[in-house]
Amino acid sequence: MLRSRIVLIATCLALPLGASAASEKPTLAEHLLEILRADGTISEEKYQELRGLAAAERQALAEVAAKPDNDIRVGWKDGFYLENPKQHFKMQIGGRIQTDWATYDEESKVNQVLGLMDDIGSGTEFRRARIFVKGQVTENVNFKAEYDFAGGDADFNDVYLQFTDVPFVNKVTVGHFKEPFSLEELGSAKFLTFMERGLPNAFAPARNSGIMLNGNLWEESVTWAIGGFRQTDDFGDGFGDSDYNVSARLTGSPVYRDEGREVLHLGLSSSYRFLSNEPVAFASVPESNLGPDYVNTDDIPADSVWLLNPELAYVRGPFSLQAEYTYSSVEANSGSDPEFGGYYAYLSYFLTGEHRNYSRTNAIFGRVKPKRNFKRGGGLGAWEVAARYSHIDLDDEAIGGGELADWTLAINWYLNPFTRLMFNYIRADLEDAGDTNIFQARFQVDF
Repeated sequence: MLRSRIVLIATCLALPLGASAASEKPTLAEHLLEILRADGTISEEKYQELRGLAAAERQALAEVAAKPDNDIRVGWKDGFYLENPKQHFKMQIGGRIQTDWATYDEESKVNQVLGLMDDIGSGTEFRRARIFVKGQVTENVNFKAEYDFAGGDADFNDVYLQFTDVPFVNKVTVGHFKEPFSLEELGSAKFLTFMERGLPNAFAPARNSGIMLNGNLWEESVTWAIGGFRQTDDFGDGFGDSDYNVSARLTGSPVYRDEGREVLHLGLSSSYRFLSNEPVAFASVPESNLGPDYVNTDDIPADSVWLLNPELAYVRGPFSLQAEYTYSSVEANSGSDPEFGGYYAYLSYFLTGEHRNYSRTNAIFGRVKPKRNFKRGGGLGAWEVAARYSHIDLDDEAIGGGELADWTLAINWYLNPFTRLMFNYIRADLEDAGDTNIFQARFQVDF
């Protein structure tokens, strides 16, 4: 009876333990079989039978281990995602909706200068309605495809491939995306402090099709980027005599403490646009997208445009300041070469104690996460107040594009990391025309 029990135990052990080993070293079960054979507990015939079963299990396990892991994980982290970590695959699906409302109250002379027959009035629009897919297909290849439907068409936004861990340069991006220019321009509109970017954003080259090299130095305290781009339309197309741009950006964060609760950001970006006797124009709304352009140079026949843009930002807990200046020099096809410029500066403060989230890798600001999300009987979300002064001058000798200065006050309510309500008041002063009071609001959800 005892011998039979020992044989049964050895048999039960031999199968699972033999299957658990993927190396050539003897397993515990195989050692037990040797002992049982040596003391005569099992016959040679039974030993060979059990030994064969253990070897077969070992081989089956080795074949399974050699196959790729095809398990897909599904989860939520700032959006819905699928991933297979062992194959370095990840895909995130997301989008955003921003609906804006605004009302204008302008002096009568503003309408005369702008050539308007009636008051601007009030209105609403979907500022952005986007959907995207982004992710990683192998260990060193990323992708993104984002489209905007707010204008009625499926316009291209970011559509690119990105190669990482490239020797000497770190990353190479090819496709349709933003040129490396301006702190405010490169930051996503999902995370802006104000509903619209400041007036000097009229100079920013924004998105075009091209190739960009970029990387980080000294533990991400310095970022650099340089790229060549071709002027394209909203669908990423540019043929024939389309213009070419070369843009570059260098940033540093010499102060980065307490996991980003204190940050000093310094940056400089520049862009050179080869026009080949093509027209160039600069225009801007008064930081409200529902109204008309208040300043506009109209087309200027030119051979090139050079842009220079220093950047400054500082965060200390809930307090933040940010400023940029943009200088534009146009090499005109004839006559004098006009020069334009613009700048903004703003202060912001979180009444509920949060701070702006700075990415050292990309040298931009990202998503704000409330300490306590808004819900009945729970938290209040995050509340932020901000004030900005912004100015742009599009007058120069024969060019009378106009001069505009804006004061903007903002209140932002972050119900949770993905939902925000924004309220802006703008007092726009159009030189030689008068003031406009603008009240506007945005309701936003993104994931």
